[in-house]
Amino acid sequence: MNRRFKQRSRRLQDVWFFIRSIPWQLLVLVSVLLLVAIPAFYFGTHTGLRAFPAVTNYFYTLTGPPPTATPTPIPALSSTLPQVGSLLYVVQEGDSCDEILAVQMHMSDAGVVFNDVKPNTIGALDSSTGQDCHALQSGMVLTLSPQYPLIAFGGQVLTVAATSPQQVLPTPVINIAHQQQVGEDCSTGCLLTVLIASGGQVHLSVETTLPVKVGSWVWAQAQLTRKNVKGFANYPYADPLISLNGMSLHACDLQVDNIHDDNSLSCNQLLPNTIDDDGGAWLFGVTGKSSLDHWNYPLHLPSGTRVLLWLTSNANGDLRFSRGNPVFRYDDATHVYVRV
Repeated sequence: MNRRFKQRSRRLQDVWFFIRSIPWQLLVLVSVLLLVAIPAFYFGTHTGLRAFPAVTNYFYTLTGPPPTATPTPIPALSSTLPQVGSLLYVVQEGDSCDEILAVQMHMSDAGVVFNDVKPNTIGALDSSTGQDCHALQSGMVLTLSPQYPLIAFGGQVLTVAATSPQQVLPTPVINIAHQQQVGEDCSTGCLLTVLIASGGQVHLSVETTLPVKVGSWVWAQAQLTRKNVKGFANYPYADPLISLNGMSLHACDLQVDNIHDDNSLSCNQLLPNTIDDDGGAWLFGVTGKSSLDHWNYPLHLPSGTRVLLWLTSNANGDLRFSRGNPVFRYDDATHVYVRV
């Protein structure tokens, strides 16, 4: 009995001696690690179970196909096409053409676009305004046109044609189930024929990752075709004598059915233009559900009114209409735009 007790006591002494031989700092470190590691393992396990599916879904969405535009109810087509036109200004004492264009038309680069170094540009300006800019007198009436104007409209796609051939790669014949075509791939460019009014259509160049198909409804702002003046490649004015019906346009803001293309070209990327220097751009359009009403501009004008608006450019290059911006309506009697 006494021997057993001594053996147990000796073992306890050995264990106690071993424990005392361990540095107390190590014991504290092990205790802290255990206190931290167990909750961290528990938290990490449960977080990972939630995070990994979310990350997987994110990359699946990122690399997946582009969103498919949902057909939108087609508004009634407008019976009126936007009208390219000008407005009138009466020369005041001390006025110059550069000053008039800068103040009345927000054309900050007037002296750059029209300059005496290139006499043909001054001649083109004189022809546009109807007066000799070097011989202005008080009381003269000038015809002022919006520089590098834009147009806004909505319309139904009649045809879609890719402007660059798609590369065809040889592939083995694979039998697959028939799938409904979601639309034409226009990421490298398409030419759309768009019906924008009763009896009026335009040819619209677009570059978009959104699929476009015949029957889609598109909303667009686009740069109007400018008058061709020999030796004046960046002539800023549209030709009021050319009909909008059948005109070729380049879209700089695009929505297909119910999806807006946030990656489409901005209007200041279509050259030439002076949007950044001028702080905005002029826009032709027609009020109504199938046209300008889509952009929710606070115009409060009867539907079908042909208007000319000044849009202000923000820091991101986006064009916005704000209360107080100049608004003109087309007068059918005088064939000029008058201030609202």
